[in-house]
Formats: sequence, C-alpha cells, structure tokens
Amino acid sequence: MVKVAVPSTPPGGLDAQVDPRFGRCMLYTIVDIVDTNIKNVEVIENTAARLFSGAGIQAAQLVASKGVKVVICGSMGPNAYYALQQVGVSVYTGVPPGITVREAIKLYSSGRLSSQPMPGGFGRGMGMGRGRMWMTMPPSPTTTFQQPATMTKEQEKEILKQQLKFLEEQLKAIKKRLEELE
Repeated sequence: MVKVAVPSTPPGGLDAQVDPRFGRCMLYTIVDIVDTNIKNVEVIENTAARLFSGAGIQAAQLVASKGVKVVICGSMGPNAYYALQQVGVSVYTGVPPGITVREAIKLYSSGRLSSQPMPGGFGRGMGMGRGRMWMTMPPSPTTTFQQPATMTKEQEKEILKQQLKFLEEQLKAIKKRLEELE
C-alpha cells in the first residue's frame, strides 16, 4: 500500500480536477493505493494555502504528517520539493492540466508518470523563491548561499529563515525520537 496526495480543486475527491499548484491549492485528496486499486479516499484542507510566505514548506509538512509517501501534482516550488524529499516523499510532477484526481492516480499507477528529480519541472511557486531553483542541493556546513541577481537581501533573509525553521523542527523531531528509543 502507498499513500498518495494530489492537490485538488474544491470539493476535492476523485472526480475533482488536479489543482496545478501544490503549496497554494485549497485541498488535498489523499488515497491509499493497493495493487493499483484506490482505497480510503480522504479530503483535507490545505491550511497553508493562505500564508503570506512559506506555503510550500508548510503544505509539505501537512501532507507528510498524514503519512503520504507520494505526491502527484502539476508543479511544485523548490522549497516544497526539498521539504518533501527530506522526509522521504516522492514527487511526481507534470500532470496534464484539466484532468481529474482519479485520472492522475491512474497515470501514476500505470507507470506513465516518473518521479521528478531536482531541479527541473518546477512551477512558479508563490513563495519568495519566485520559482527559480537557485539552490539545487541541501546546504552542507561549508556551503555559502549565493544570492540570485533578482532576489533582494530581504527576500533571501526570509527564505533562509524559513529553511532554518524547517530544519529546527526536523532536529526537534529527531531528538524526540532518539529519546523515545533510549
């Protein structure tokens, strides 16, 4: 069984259209797929959709918290992609516009979608990254961040603050789990 999330237009569900946006969609339709059969359809609200910034990262955290292992969507910003990759969620982008959630899941189940490697295939997110993939891999302790020519220092600061918050939350969860295991 694999748990799959698809950004959906209202009212959500299998017959709703796939919303082309990941972080700013209103709903996610989440299904369990067992041997290419759809089971347990759930529609959840994207509580991150109306955030001023950081919607992609927050949306990624929301679907991951539901146990999702695969996201199928039209496009996705780099911050959301990176957040999902960090928690082991596979991303399948490039879903044709105007198709239903059911059709998108059939494309995935039949192997006609491929997992999207970084950095190609990203759409224009609404976040401060402005859809540009300027950091293609996680920063190492020796990585210096390069500011894109079109990004202001304030925009870069906001992105770095969002990434720091996400990493701090991950570290907190890891520490908690380590304590549970001891």
